[in-house]
Amino acid sequence: MVKIVLLVLLVVVVIFLVPRLLSSSRAATPAPGSTAPDFTLASQEGTSVSLKDGRGKWVVLYFYPKDQTPGCTREAHNFQMDQSKYNQRNSVVLGVSVDSVDSHKKFCAKEGLNFKLLADSDGTVSKEYGSLTNLGVAKFAARHTFLIDPAGKVARAYTNVDPGRHSDDVLAALDQLQKE
Repeated sequence: MVKIVLLVLLVVVVIFLVPRLLSSSRAATPAPGSTAPDFTLASQEGTSVSLKDGRGKWVVLYFYPKDQTPGCTREAHNFQMDQSKYNQRNSVVLGVSVDSVDSHKKFCAKEGLNFKLLADSDGTVSKEYGSLTNLGVAKFAARHTFLIDPAGKVARAYTNVDPGRHSDDVLAALDQLQKE
């Protein structure tokens, strides 16, 4: 019985940890001051959205693991509740995950979200932003946010995000950066 348990444990370690340790999919995140990597992804509406569409505005580009999970739903609700505050600050919120357009469409309908959620189904954009987690058997976006200035430069990078208060943190950063 002990041998079976140890064998199962070894298989779990090999399946989940070894690919992650060997994976090169977690690139470095773009540093503040660098040009934000451009992209074009489909939104929940099926329309293409490019980072360059946001030039002249501040862009809150947030990566999240999965539609309709507790932390991601809380974070999305807070961004939704604060949409008028983002509009006052000349900014747009874009959410990105590796979920499909259809998944985003259902998530937005169920949760009453009216900002853009972008489908990075192959993980290319998440990887460019150092936000792709690869567990071998599953890939998902890490909870990271990039605050991009109107000229397309990364102003702030958040890699340790509390979904419950993150929108407040980003709004405070916008206030600070717009005073500079």
